[in-house]
Amino acid sequence: MKNTRFLLLGLVLSLLPLLAAAADLSTSPQKLRVLVITGGHEFEHDPFFQVFKDNTDITFQTAEHPNAHALLKAEGAKSYDVLVLYDMHQEITDEAKADFVARLKEGKGLVVLHHAIAAYQGWPEYERIIGARFYINKTVVDGVEKPQSLYLHGVHFKIHVADPQHPVTRGVADYAIVDETYKSFALSPDIHPLLTTDEPTSDKVIGWSKTYGPARVVYLESGHDHTAYENPNYRKILAQAIQWVAGRD
Repeated sequence: MKNTRFLLLGLVLSLLPLLAAAADLSTSPQKLRVLVITGGHEFEHDPFFQVFKDNTDITFQTAEHPNAHALLKAEGAKSYDVLVLYDMHQEITDEAKADFVARLKEGKGLVVLHHAIAAYQGWPEYERIIGARFYINKTVVDGVEKPQSLYLHGVHFKIHVADPQHPVTRGVADYAIVDETYKSFALSPDIHPLLTTDEPTSDKVIGWSKTYGPARVVYLESGHDHTAYENPNYRKILAQAIQWVAGRD
């Protein structure tokens, strides 16, 4: 009988680490699954994806155009929680448009980075989704001519945190960066400004949040190359944007 009690005690003690691990898994949120879409614009591949590799709160997969739209279908979308766009692709079928909108209506989170503001120039709904449009060429909108938007590489400038209480920018103070600036792009009135700048080669609002139906959306103008990717403030804001659009704020 005494030996039996010792055996039972030993069994219980051996199971304690497994029980603790199971309890920890039940109370800790799983890592967010992120799909990063690229294509249509060159970028510094390894430094860019290092930002996601260093984010220990996520796992991620990548897709590049022209094959990325397959993952917008309902079956493909089961593999991710958040969609990150870093593309400047233009061609999109009516089927892909419907899939994109359907995923957002299901509540998938969307983070749009840098040159993705200039994607899908021929699809007006994309502008409504992200809250802006960079004009690659001079364009007539509702009878009004819009000039070509401007960009400038390697600009040293300061970024102001317009809403320090927002979950995307919480814990970030005003900071300096070296990055590409955009000017003269269309901006929707329904966006909530998160980041601004007084840099004259840039439009004032350069980061915002919004919603599209039940989906949360964040746009960050920053992110041209390694000088932005390696900026700790950019990394923190991007990481928090992913969490926020996923509803983990």
